[in-house]
Amino acid sequence: MKIHYKNKTLNTNLFFGLMWLIFGLLGIFTNEKPYWTDYVLLVISILYLVLYFYHKKNQYLTIENGEIFHNYPFGKKINLAEIKVIKKFAGDYILKTDKTELTINTQSIDKKSLVNLNVELEKLNVEWN
Repeated sequence: MKIHYKNKTLNTNLFFGLMWLIFGLLGIFTNEKPYWTDYVLLVISILYLVLYFYHKKNQYLTIENGEIFHNYPFGKKINLAEIKVIKKFAGDYILKTDKTELTINTQSIDKKSLVNLNVELEKLNVEWN
């Protein structure tokens, strides 16, 4: 099961990527001699666009095979059976095991996916704080 980002989060990355791309291209093609900052804007736009497409494809979390995985390039993976405590703090869920903890930002999650996440977490027989 995939836990999706809010469309607002994805669209913000797309907006900034396109905005920096336009500014960079305008700087390169309208100036007689482009400044180095114009190329930096292109790099920033590429990073935002890569982030957008990565998040669009992989989404925020994946729950499968008894594991919850944070979909970042070096994201954390926690076995659901090892979770001891789930703590709610400032709109986040903090899943704690004996060795690690995983923080889930619920404000970045789509409403329907948040319901699915809550259902999955409530299936676990763990302490909620």
